[in-house]
Amino acid sequence: MEAYCVKCKKKQEMKDSKQVTMKNGRKATTGSCPACGTKMFKIGG
Repeated sequence: MEAYCVKCKKKQEMKDSKQVTMKNGRKATTGSCPACGTKMFKIGG
């Protein structure tokens, strides 16, 4: 899944992505940036 990396300032393909459920019940995806290793987070999907 593609998400925006705040550190690289561009869209990257998420590495080690996994689906999580937030406190309010909405689904989200979390992972890390393949270039810099920063955590990435995308709501939905």
